[in-house]
Order: sequence, then structure tokens, then C-alpha cells
Amino acid sequence: MSIYDFKVKAQDGSEVALSDYKGKVLLIVNTATGCGFTPQYEGLQDLYEKYHDKGLEILDFPCNQFGNQAPGSDEEITDFCQSRYGVTFPQFKKIEVNGENEEPLYTFLKSQKKGIMGDRIKWNFTKFLVDRNGNVVERFASAVTPEKIDQKIAVLLS
Repeated sequence: MSIYDFKVKAQDGSEVALSDYKGKVLLIVNTATGCGFTPQYEGLQDLYEKYHDKGLEILDFPCNQFGNQAPGSDEEITDFCQSRYGVTFPQFKKIEVNGENEEPLYTFLKSQKKGIMGDRIKWNFTKFLVDRNGNVVERFASAVTPEKIDQKIAVLLS
């Protein structure tokens, strides 16, 4: 199984094949709009603007599993992110990242890189970095800011 075997739902409900991102460096993040880490959207957008033309894609998966911190509809979440943080990277439908209804992509990501809680996501803004060949190379905890990932992305893009 490869990351490119998965399909996810875009914010508008259409199906997106992750194979569309072959050859790109991916930063996959579970997000929330009412979280103490929500200001990381600004850093994520900065990374996107800095590296998108060089091959970076940031894939944003809102998740309401942690403290009910993403309670809005998919449209409300997108509106918030665009108006407050100028987000232009792809945002997908709200998902679950743990439990019996977790998104299969996240089952795969967690199997590739364990975290402090093993194969469970601890909180919003957990980040997975994927290289151009589809390998999950690193997992970052919520408190790791996008700025601290910058150099790792630069290396994968070079």
C-alpha cells in the first residue's frame, strides 16, 4: 500500500486521488479553527507561498475530534481560514483521525510514523511530511510550528 492508493474528499465533496500529488512533497495536517494551535495556519500559508512553486503541497484535513474545536461546516471552516489567515492551500472535508470512523489515509499515515501515543493522533495540528516518492518521512507533534519544519521541507525539495 502506498499513499498514492488513497482517495479523499475535497471540501466540495468531490473525490481527490492522492496519486494526483505524485512527485510533490506533502505536508498533511489535521486542523481545527478554535484551537490554541490555530494560528499555525499563518505559518502553514507562509510555507505554501514559499515552496509551492518548488513542489510543496499542504493538505489540510479539519478534524473536530479534539475538544470540539472545529465545530463549523466545511464551508464555514474554509471561509474562516481564507478570511483570517489567507489560506490558499487545499482544504478537504472534515474527517476523524482516530477511532472506528477514522479516515483510511490517517490509518496509513499513523502506521508509517508512530507518535507519542503510538498510532493515535494526540491533538490538532499533528503534521506528516511525505517525500516526492510518497514515503512518510517524519511526523511532527502539534507544538512543532511550521517554521520549525521549513528546513526539512527545503531539503526534500532540493
